[in-house]
Amino acid sequence: MSDSLHNDWIPTGDDIATANVSALVARLGLKDYDELLAFSNEKPDAYWDAVIDFCGMVWDVPYEKYVDASKGQPFPKWFPGGQLNWVKSALKWADDPAMASHAAVVAEREDGSAQRLSYAELAQKVAAFAGGLKALGVKRGDRVGLLMENGVEATVTSLAIAWIGAVTVPLFSGFGVDAIVSRLSSCSASALVATTGFSRRGKWVDTRSLVDEGLSRLPDLGIVVWKHAGEAIDFSGKVLDWQQVAASQPDAAPARMSPDDPFMIIYTSGTTGKPKGTVHTHGSFPMKIAHDSAVHFNVSGKDVFCWPADMGWVAGTLVMSCALLRGATLVCYDGAPDFPDWSRMSRIVERYGVTHFGSAPTLIRGLAANEPIATQGDVSTVRLLITAGEGIDPEHFLWFQKAFGSGRSPVINYTGGTEVSGALLSSVIVKPISPAGFNTASPSVAADVVDADGKSLTNTVGELAIRRPFVGMTQSFWQDDERYLDAYWRTVPGIWVHGDLALRRDDGTWFMMGRSDDTIKLAGKRLGPAEIEDVLLELPEIAEAAAIGVEDPVKGQKLVVFLVPSAAMALSQEALASVVSKHVDGRLGRPFRPSVVHVVAQLPKTRSSKIMRRVIRSVYTGVPAGDLSALDNPPALDEIRAAAAH
Repeated sequence: MSDSLHNDWIPTGDDIATANVSALVARLGLKDYDELLAFSNEKPDAYWDAVIDFCGMVWDVPYEKYVDASKGQPFPKWFPGGQLNWVKSALKWADDPAMASHAAVVAEREDGSAQRLSYAELAQKVAAFAGGLKALGVKRGDRVGLLMENGVEATVTSLAIAWIGAVTVPLFSGFGVDAIVSRLSSCSASALVATTGFSRRGKWVDTRSLVDEGLSRLPDLGIVVWKHAGEAIDFSGKVLDWQQVAASQPDAAPARMSPDDPFMIIYTSGTTGKPKGTVHTHGSFPMKIAHDSAVHFNVSGKDVFCWPADMGWVAGTLVMSCALLRGATLVCYDGAPDFPDWSRMSRIVERYGVTHFGSAPTLIRGLAANEPIATQGDVSTVRLLITAGEGIDPEHFLWFQKAFGSGRSPVINYTGGTEVSGALLSSVIVKPISPAGFNTASPSVAADVVDADGKSLTNTVGELAIRRPFVGMTQSFWQDDERYLDAYWRTVPGIWVHGDLALRRDDGTWFMMGRSDDTIKLAGKRLGPAEIEDVLLELPEIAEAAAIGVEDPVKGQKLVVFLVPSAAMALSQEALASVVSKHVDGRLGRPFRPSVVHVVAQLPKTRSSKIMRRVIRSVYTGVPAGDLSALDNPPALDEIRAAAAH
């Protein structure tokens, strides 16, 4: 690593010579990465032709052209005329004699037991589970909920759903019943594959009772497949044992799909209303992830890829795809990262010879705070590190590089989001990397930093925006084009405005500066304030509620709520906080409990009675509140300041 003033990581000649992106540069007959980046934006059709060939993506029928933009920029159709099923690209290694016996998935449970499948075994199990789902009546286009801890079964299930042309609806393992029901009912899911429970820090977390409570509210859900730990379950009718389904006659071949056929609807929360069903397709998400795995993460065949991620968020499918689309070994872990102690992650690296290790900043901060234990495992096999999900400070970025990368392995900062599949900004290992920064926009993503009028900014904080449609962007929100357009395309007409603040330096280094909207990120998981506030307002003690995210050195952000009590409320603030925590735990899940509860007499509002969350957040955190011309009740700000002072 360089000893320069900024502690930039500097690539060696060998790093550059052996990088996947250098091979892609050579394939295109270009001089260097900067030429490739320019080429990707000037000739995206030729660029993606080369990427698809380089990554070995499998097509049943070749596509006719790069994109059909006849419906306008927000609604491109990628690779029209082609037919494919992306699962073929992930399982093609099973047909390669040099790869068939290579480990595809290694899954370690919290109790230390582990499962391992070769690519040949994974392909067989996916085909069998796909056959079982078809025998149950799950059809092409059906939506199927997936509520499982990471591991072999979740990997097989996810791939099998896509194999038959159905659509996965991932569900976070920490959700409460309302969050589960709202997502499955929103897309009229016909089936659910779920776990009855899992271990966290040596204690059993019961999922079955949660799902059972929700089933009575889901009339369209006809099939439930349980992955279980030997519990007594009445497997009859449309309630099936996961192992029974997995023992079915294998389906002959993956369904041929159009590139714009969905394979996943993953819900993410915005600032208002119900969760948004982000739609990802066979011809977009997998292409983007294969690209990013090769170009940004430098993954190649027989590498060992570990990035602990919940299957209920986009990272679960992203991580799985990063490994399998490149012929690497996917290492899964389904438990707490600090159990039985903070050495668990480094010991996993040592046990399986992990070459690529990813972590959310929240986990990195926890590891750093427990460094003597966290670094007990041998991490000398690590060649590249990844951090994503939220912002990271330079100190922890450098700590990660030193402690898990021996000071010589680069840390790839990676930012995108559920709605864009993979990276908008990231880094490549052929250029210097600044701590906590990104050394490039992702190739073929026309990223920019803009002001309120859409004008480009340099060395000034502005909105992260994308000037043209890009492979990986959501097809739309499930049955809600208007909300999709409002969310991304109408802030500055004709430009995708992502909702993040960014800074781009003269030298091309980018930095993320936080959210520009009211969305809250708790340990890397996005949640809309309206979703929290709706749950709080179910309590008769509460008349009004406002939820904000506040920066936190451990969690990244913590949830702070402001409550206006109802006239009948007779509880103390401490008692109300306890009631609120218990209620949110049951409805949304323990990870979404408020860290701080403030009781106030009024909330700052506009003249049209809209709660001004940004003003609340600004005043509470001591930053300029900005334009207050729309504020109807200035004395409310005094209460927010008083709350902040305590």
